[in-house]
Amino acid sequence: MADEITVEQLADDMYDLVKKAEGKKKYKPNDLIKEVITKYGDKVDKKDGKEAIKLLMDSERCVYSYAGGSFVELAK
Repeated sequence: MADEITVEQLADDMYDLVKKAEGKKKYKPNDLIKEVITKYGDKVDKKDGKEAIKLLMDSERCVYSYAGGSFVELAK
């Protein structure tokens, strides 16, 4: 379907959010999931968001950091 959102597309959107916010804001994993759910509405759910974050980590484009909580940051 043309309007179906893939996990890869969600991962790309999340990567863009993290990249734009670098140095200004750190995203928690749930904040990223909420952002894409807000953007796409009923077309995505929390499970899709978790899979997209896993894809970002597996592709080594992003990493988890810890500073009083878990955050998603760009891999260096």
